[in-house]
Amino acid sequence: MAFTVVRFNLVDPRATPESLSARYRTALEMSAYADGHGVDTVQTEEHHGVGNNWLPSPFVFAGAVFGTTRRIAVTVSAIIGPLYDPLRLAEDIAVLDLVSAGRLATVAGIGYRPEEYAQQGVEWTRRGRLQDELLETLLTAWTGEPFEYRGRTVRVTPRPYTDPHPLLLVGGSSRAAARRAARLGLPLFPSAYLPELEAYYHQQRAEHGTEGFCMMPEAETPLLHIAEDPDRAWAEYGEYFLHEARTYSSWQSSDIHSAVRSAAATVDALRAEGIYRIVTPDECVALADGGAGSLVLHPLCGGMPVDEGWRSLRLFAEDVLPRLKS
Repeated sequence: MAFTVVRFNLVDPRATPESLSARYRTALEMSAYADGHGVDTVQTEEHHGVGNNWLPSPFVFAGAVFGTTRRIAVTVSAIIGPLYDPLRLAEDIAVLDLVSAGRLATVAGIGYRPEEYAQQGVEWTRRGRLQDELLETLLTAWTGEPFEYRGRTVRVTPRPYTDPHPLLLVGGSSRAAARRAARLGLPLFPSAYLPELEAYYHQQRAEHGTEGFCMMPEAETPLLHIAEDPDRAWAEYGEYFLHEARTYSSWQSSDIHSAVRSAAATVDALRAEGIYRIVTPDECVALADGGAGSLVLHPLCGGMPVDEGWRSLRLFAEDVLPRLKS
């Protein structure tokens, strides 16, 4: 059966505080509903200072999801590692791991927007060194033992629920990310289908004598919306997908690889690309039957009206999932 994901980044360019509060609460209700219908994971992410209200605090959101669910995982994909205080992040992840009984997965990348570093007062040119320090600190801190940190002895408690530590993956599309993951014995989470990077990662692992695996996206990893009439849905809601696609594309430089990077300037072009897809329940089942390793539903994409998001999620949970399980 395909791995099933419900993604939330809470984007809404027209939001008021009241409407955004309602959208956040809807995302929690959707997470509980997905939990009850057997969806595998909620996926969330972070960006800072974005005019369309892109979620900046994925761990706060993850904690709220854990408070309303019992079995579904939360994958934070990805944090911008160098923007975090390593000791506080070790504590926060440990607490979330305890609260959820091991349901948190964190992908740590270094980001690609210098303005986010400037906003947080972090030097862009130090991002590689800061990422190394972050990952090394997390792994040491989660042992619960005292250790040396920036010239002083510290200790992080409580220890996490997961042994030896909560699931932590290194995200990115560069050889530096692969080397970092291999050296530390951490899984690699490429941001796009990059088999040559996977091969390099395993080569580096062999040299360092570490364990690990690569969680490679498929060559095509479309973001899905389920509708009985895709033509009507594209006509009525295509602007929401286009807004998110154009926002995300505007941040990407030529050396950045992403599985969901779009070059579309119009709704028609976006539909033709296939990165965002509106499909019927039958077509969604066919994707899984055709070998899709994962199905990623994006019910509130780009400020999508909440009612339409619910229609998509209910079709997925009540029409698609039972057929996949059978």
